Amino acid sequence: SISAGVYEVDCTSEGQGLCDTHGVQGFPTIKYGDPSALEDYEGGRGYEDLKEFADENLKPLCSPSNLDLCDEEKKAEIEKLMKSPPAEISEKIAEGEAKIKAAEKEFEDEVQKLQDQYLMV
Repeated sequence: SISAGVYEVDCTSEGQGLCDTHGVQGFPTIKYGDPSALEDYEGGRGYEDLKEFADENLKPLCSPSNLDLCDEEKKAEIEKLMKSPPAEISEKIAEGEAKIKAAEKEFEDEVQKLQDQYLMV
């Protein structure tokens, strides 16, 4: 099982959505940690700095392949998801994506209202 990885993403093309999701604004950007809550790496960019940081901070996380690292609540949640039919998981993903899309639309509409109001002043 994989417990760590290093990935390169092109934020100017097909990786743009991923970069937007994780708040990447400048390049190059280094992020680390739980894939659902990545943190910014602020250390040095040289080999020794990166190696020292990795040795001290990058450890396996709670995941389906590392259930022994999970607390009971997270373990139960993962086990429930692992038993769920794929169609049910796909449905939940679609529902979540629809909520995100609705929130983005509402945000854009409200920003437009503020911009229209500002232009009237």
